[in-house]
Amino acid sequence: MKYNAIITRYVLKEMFPPFAVNVLFFMFVFLLTEILDITDMIVNYKVGLWAVMRILAYSTPYFLIFILPMSVMMAVLLTFLRMSGDNEIIALKSSGVGIYQLLPAVFVFCLTGAVLTGIMTVYGQPWSRTALKVLTIEVAKSNVDIGLKERTFNNAFKGVMLYVNRIDLKKKELVDVFIQDERNPDAMITVVAPLGKMGSDPDNLLFHLRLHNGTINQVDLRKKSVNTVHFDTYDIQLDLKQAMQNMPDGPKHEREMRLTELWAYLHAAPSRDARYYRCLIELHKKFSIPVACFALGILAVPLGVQSKSARKAFGFALGFFLFLCYYLLLSAGMVFGETGAYPPAIGMWLPNIVTGVTGFYLLDRTIKGRPIYIDLLPYIFAWLRKA
Repeated sequence: MKYNAIITRYVLKEMFPPFAVNVLFFMFVFLLTEILDITDMIVNYKVGLWAVMRILAYSTPYFLIFILPMSVMMAVLLTFLRMSGDNEIIALKSSGVGIYQLLPAVFVFCLTGAVLTGIMTVYGQPWSRTALKVLTIEVAKSNVDIGLKERTFNNAFKGVMLYVNRIDLKKKELVDVFIQDERNPDAMITVVAPLGKMGSDPDNLLFHLRLHNGTINQVDLRKKSVNTVHFDTYDIQLDLKQAMQNMPDGPKHEREMRLTELWAYLHAAPSRDARYYRCLIELHKKFSIPVACFALGILAVPLGVQSKSARKAFGFALGFFLFLCYYLLLSAGMVFGETGAYPPAIGMWLPNIVTGVTGFYLLDRTIKGRPIYIDLLPYIFAWLRKA
């Protein structure tokens, strides 16, 4: 295989624009999924725009871990789809330039994507998760009630489970309130009320709740007795300080751990429990997902070369479908790896192996001039929609 620097530069130049477009597009999709929460924080909870922007910025590295490999694959696929549709592949073959001579550009491009993804997994995600935790405390100090959500069990208050069916932020009212209070080790208290008024003390991280026309059920665990009390007004004070005072210095989530911390924990872990497997999965993810840029990039080459359709919509749908298959394999590996059903290393690296082997197989067929019938996929998808 003779290296051709001009061809390599040309293919690289063609791949970077669709890569940038795909990264921006998927980041925009991410922002759309968060737009309701952003609007809620700004309008109802009066959270500053600067704080919201920081929350989004700190959340970005986690999404970039998956966006970057997907964008690498999409860029390679769309580039070769365009070159195939414009008959550039045929022209290059006629000039003595084979598929092998196009691969150095793909390798350099995938290497760039892998390095960027590796930076996100090794450095970006731990830093952003830690910064987001600290920012959460700052926001909570000025908006103690920001964590309350309708029809959601909230356990932010230590020893207290709070459920609210509906929240009226303008009137500061809670409708259909359920509280399970386990702060007293000798008694379990359940409070149910149709209406509640909320107030807060942001400086002291206190949440005040006044309930109306409700019922208190108290179970005395020592005497094994049950008491029921009906009330007209009942005041309860919930403290967020205990839940947050050790937040920055408490046990780290596995996604907040750096490589050295993950390695130290795995070597010092007393038993192979669920947390051990989660940390082991996170350790392998930091390397397996960047390597996925190569596996997905190699798979995209023969699919783009063999397709006679230059439609970008088809390429986008195909790329999204392929990445979805990869992500499903990765998710299955995470689920079974956390339970210890099989070694987490297998679950994290198997998607790369399957994708890479499939890519090399299709690439070999393409180089030998054997069809892979990629153009039949639109008809198959149309048939499945009608079935």
